[in-house]
Amino acid sequence: MRLLLAEDEKRLSDALCQIFSKNKFDVDSVYDGVSALEYARSGVYDLILLDIMMPKLDGISVLKKLRAENNPVPILMLTAKDELQNKVEGLDCGADDYMTKPFSTEELLARVRALTRRRGEVISGSIFYGDLELNSKTSELCAGDTKIALSLKEYKIMDMLIQNPEQILSKERILEKIWGGDSDAEYNNLEVFISFLRKKMRILGTNSEIKTSRGIGYSLVCK
Repeated sequence: MRLLLAEDEKRLSDALCQIFSKNKFDVDSVYDGVSALEYARSGVYDLILLDIMMPKLDGISVLKKLRAENNPVPILMLTAKDELQNKVEGLDCGADDYMTKPFSTEELLARVRALTRRRGEVISGSIFYGDLELNSKTSELCAGDTKIALSLKEYKIMDMLIQNPEQILSKERILEKIWGGDSDAEYNNLEVFISFLRKKMRILGTNSEIKTSRGIGYSLVCK
């Protein structure tokens, strides 16, 4: 899971980044609202933790802009303020949850895990699209009674496609999400894994397919 942390208190940001890293989350940190908006628009994050009081652009304004752009990423608002009106405004503008500083590490991690589980239709460790089931416990892709094991990269790509059904995901976005921004992976690396997935989907006999949008990227659609 990849998180974006937008928090202008650098010492708190550094501490939270360490906590998330120890708990197996990949996290990027920014310190102002303009940077938060720019990073959030990349579409590579599973959750955004957004402080309300930030320089350049406040968290509520960032939230409003993302939701106006139909960005569905879960957003957890963070603030030192505990007034009811702040909470109401954030939730009314499309925030998924709200935490008031100071908060416990255990509760923060629990909230993050709960929000990241909500993406896609999740039932007993599986997500679904059409007749496809992707099982996170076994890393198997299933259609009907037929199952096939996926490699780690195959699993991550299919998970990303199912989490964003019928949406064209750019090659850049997939590479950034799966391989990371510092990777030397190129488009042909991605194309190889897409080819592997298509072969396995043919074996499954699924009514879904990975569609290529030439020069742009890929989408998961029903035939």
